[in-house]
Amino acid sequence: MKTQILSLLTAATLIATTPANAQDNAMTNYTASYINMPAAEGQTEAFGAFLASAAPLVAQTEPGTELWFALLGAENTLAIFDIFVDEAARNAHFSGAVAGALNANADTLVAGGWDAGVVANINNSNVLSAKAPVDLYAATTATYIKIEAAPGQAENLAALLTAAGPIVAETEPKTLFWVALQIDETNFAIFDIFADNSGREAHFAGQVAGLLNEQASVLVAGGWDDGVVANVSNFDILAIK
Repeated sequence: MKTQILSLLTAATLIATTPANAQDNAMTNYTASYINMPAAEGQTEAFGAFLASAAPLVAQTEPGTELWFALLGAENTLAIFDIFVDEAARNAHFSGAVAGALNANADTLVAGGWDAGVVANINNSNVLSAKAPVDLYAATTATYIKIEAAPGQAENLAALLTAAGPIVAETEPKTLFWVALQIDETNFAIFDIFADNSGREAHFAGQVAGLLNEQASVLVAGGWDDGVVANVSNFDILAIK
């Protein structure tokens, strides 16, 4: 099994480092954040409208925020996912106008308010690999998956995810943006966007999902079903910067 994993990672790395795919790793020094927030009772629509209206403000005031997504999930949850050019840009975002406005309105819009409903749910991460965005504003739906490495397998899982960006770029035209993230030593995530559900379905039937499925019993705590599929969160996209 170890030989199979090493062969897989070697082949994937060769794909990832070809000159034609160099641009697909352009975000590897970037940082990211993901915040999943429960709406206060009766405030889902108002919270969604607030987040949607924030996209122009991000564009006007946060040059270091490369991408910003407002998302609507299941069970009255909303989320923000963003990509930053560096750590300084992420810090600027959290001290910026949009964060300030959310702080001021959190007691009304967010279950738990600012501290328990927003700050406690921030997941910061570093970008491992990405497919550069294409047709960005055609996207209507997104997916976020948090993945924990099996004991002793964090390095191998990171290598697989790092190599996956160019594979997505070459084989998944309906995946409009894809990024692999490392949250800490053992926790990782994938975020991607699609024009519609057919793009999502094609992605989960694609090469990268197949590779991860094949190796999940070794690389992922809980394997494919409990460690990957059970952690898939699907969203409608409300706004994009």
